[in-house]
Amino acid sequence: MDTELFPRERVRVAPGAVHVPDWLDAARQAELLRSCRDWARPPAGLRTVRTPGGGTMTARQVCLGWHWYPYAYARTVADGDGAPVKPFPAWLGELGRRAVADALGPEALGPEALGPAALGPAAAQAAAYDIALINFYDGDARMGMHRDADEQSDAPVVSLSLGDTCVFRFGNTRTRARPYTDVELRSGDLFVFGGPSRLAHHGVPRVLPGTAPAGLGLAGRLNVTLRVSGFPAAA
Repeated sequence: MDTELFPRERVRVAPGAVHVPDWLDAARQAELLRSCRDWARPPAGLRTVRTPGGGTMTARQVCLGWHWYPYAYARTVADGDGAPVKPFPAWLGELGRRAVADALGPEALGPEALGPAALGPAAAQAAAYDIALINFYDGDARMGMHRDADEQSDAPVVSLSLGDTCVFRFGNTRTRARPYTDVELRSGDLFVFGGPSRLAHHGVPRVLPGTAPAGLGLAGRLNVTLRVSGFPAAA
């Protein structure tokens, strides 16, 4: 929305989970959208994710750095065209670190999130932010309640929204059911969760079509999720 009766403010949704409205300005949103469109092109481009039980996710996905498929990571699109996964750019990792520092404070940036330079030669195999999962929600796309539990790092997860507004459901670590909190995420919003909320269940029960900023030029919603794999760099 262009005007607000009451400006939106950052909210601590749960311990270690913070929503920061309007974190990306219009120019940075446009830049990130251009990059997402480049990453979505084949090879190793946007794909439909199929679950082991034969179902399909309604949100389509492209990965950077490491390719995620249910429920593992690979260096190639193992469940698609087999191409090498697209590289994870250093500037995106820096964006992730700035997001965590802003939302949770610099102390939340543990050594894995800071990267090899902070760890020293003996621990250089530990990576900084090195995974991006980019989900595109079109039409009636949804995301069921799930946990981001396939990494070997407990560094905070960074979520950036572009395009249409969504209802983001943030739950608890024990069950997919209540208690949970529904948060409205708009284009440019940041959501970070780590610490005691790192393995909380979360999902997207609803997207609100036609709510993207008019000047962005995107119909639908893009979610850019950044993670630290914790995998050895040479793997």
